[in-house]
Amino acid sequence: MRYVLLIALSLAAGGQAQDLQFASLGDFRLESGQTIRNCKIGYRTFGKLAADKSNAILFPTWFTGTTKQLASLMGPGNVVDTSRYFVIAVDAIGDGDSTSPSNSREQPRMRFPKFTIRDMVESQHRLVTQTLHLNHLYAVMGISMGGMQTFQWAVAYPEFFDKGIPIVGSPRLTAYDLLLWEGELHVIEEDVEWEGGNYKTPPALKALADIHTLALTTPEYQVAQTPPAKFDAYLKGVENSGPDRFDANDWHRQLEAMIANDVSAPYGGSIEEAASRVKAKLLVIVSAQDHMVNPAPARNFAQLIHAGVVELTGPCGHLANGCEKDKVVQAVSEFLGSAP
Repeated sequence: MRYVLLIALSLAAGGQAQDLQFASLGDFRLESGQTIRNCKIGYRTFGKLAADKSNAILFPTWFTGTTKQLASLMGPGNVVDTSRYFVIAVDAIGDGDSTSPSNSREQPRMRFPKFTIRDMVESQHRLVTQTLHLNHLYAVMGISMGGMQTFQWAVAYPEFFDKGIPIVGSPRLTAYDLLLWEGELHVIEEDVEWEGGNYKTPPALKALADIHTLALTTPEYQVAQTPPAKFDAYLKGVENSGPDRFDANDWHRQLEAMIANDVSAPYGGSIEEAASRVKAKLLVIVSAQDHMVNPAPARNFAQLIHAGVVELTGPCGHLANGCEKDKVVQAVSEFLGSAP
């Protein structure tokens, strides 16, 4: 089901994906106290690292996304100009490339421990410092769940990078977001073909595809893009994404990570206290009509830290970063400026 943000990606000029590499973290201890055995984090690099290592940008993946897909956002004139910046695109835990329920030999399927957005960030910090030997980043940026990771980076490692760009992300979820994600979780768990994660063949999960796609955009966008005469073909395309379908157990565990997302949790639920830790300069990009990640918490957090806000106002909803790509590219370029 990796169609999740492919509409947005199709609107961006593609950059060729670099070879997938892996950082071996060994047994990786999670926030919960559990451990991911033999944890490996996938990553790709784009551009050239400056001699003084001052131009490195970390770009984590969105929900169900991979670094291969992030490649379409790289290059001159694109979201990140890789003729100027060295980009480290990193696969989040559970995306099927980094260690995940679908590829772990030691902890397969639902034996794989629950992890959090904070765990994703910690694994990335270890990748950057222990594998790539960088002690500072110029920027961290990401889209959707990547934006959630960017907010978490800003709170957890406030002096490790200079600039952050969360795009259609959130520092913590609203009741509306939780209703969607909990609903998707229930669809997986109640599907008889899933069999508690021990499925014999990948479950179709057509209802999951329907619900997720419904939340990606807006009624205005959907009505304009899909006339009634073409709906049956459109629906088949949504529900039958072929060999590129995202593993159901990976989907389940990443859903749980987003459901638990809350940068204020270590501070007794005080978002003001979490915001007070932020040292990096942030540019917060939100979609006014986002039905998947409500923009209010990101706006509020931006206000607390006196960050700039770019509002995408079109009908594309959560996919606004693709539909309004030119606006995003200009804002990102101006904000990043020239690396020191």
